[in-house]
Amino acid sequence: MSTLADTNAFDYINVLDKAADASWLRNDAISNNIANADTPGYKRQDVDFESQLAKALKSSRYTSMDAKVANLKTSRLNPVTYTDYSGYSYRVDGNNVDPDTEPVYLAKNQVVYQGLTQCINQEFENLQMVMK
Repeated sequence: MSTLADTNAFDYINVLDKAADASWLRNDAISNNIANADTPGYKRQDVDFESQLAKALKSSRYTSMDAKVANLKTSRLNPVTYTDYSGYSYRVDGNNVDPDTEPVYLAKNQVVYQGLTQCINQEFENLQMVMK
C-alpha cells in the first residue's frame, strides 16, 4: 500500500520550499547590505538560486513541466551567497552598496517571498481538496 509521501504530490511543494528558502536567504543578504552601507570596504552580497533552477529544468528539454519537476533533484538546488561586483565600488573607501537601490531589492524580494508562500499554501489547499 503506497502513501501520499510515496507519490509525486509534493514535487511542486518541495521546489517552492527551496525557492522560499533562497528568498529568505536573499532577504538576509540584502538586510546585511543595508546595515553595512556605510562600512568601508564592504562588498554587496546577493543570492543565486534562479539560475540553478533554470539549469535543472532545462536539462530535460522535451518533457512537460510536471515531468521536469518530478525528476528534479531538490537536494542539488542550494542557494549560493556571492559577492556582487567585488571589483567595483561607489565610494573611495571601497564599499559598493548603493543605499538607494537596496531597499528596492528588499521590497521586490519580499513580494517574491509572499508569492512563494501563497503558492505553497495553494498547493496544500489543492491536496486537501483532493483528499476530501
